[in-house]
Amino acid sequence: MSENPVLSVDKKTWNKWSFYINVVIFIIIAVFIYLLVIDSYSAGSISVQNNANLLSNAWILVVRDIAFLVAGLVIIFFQLFNYYKQFSRRSW
Repeated sequence: MSENPVLSVDKKTWNKWSFYINVVIFIIIAVFIYLLVIDSYSAGSISVQNNANLLSNAWILVVRDIAFLVAGLVIIFFQLFNYYKQFSRRSW
């Protein structure tokens, strides 16, 4: 097998793309936090009406928001620990 990666990207370009990806992920997380608040409020107001069908649809929207938040946070924490691992290798 070859030791060289298929797409070789220099470190400066990779850091720039990584920064842009992180900005996009933070924007996505901010949007889904906003949607979570709106959908949770909507589910609360629907629960007062005692309409089971609408309430189940509202909870599906809340679960969708939580799933996207979890996915975004997992990506951020993975990158954080990866950067920490790289930083700890350099400091020794």
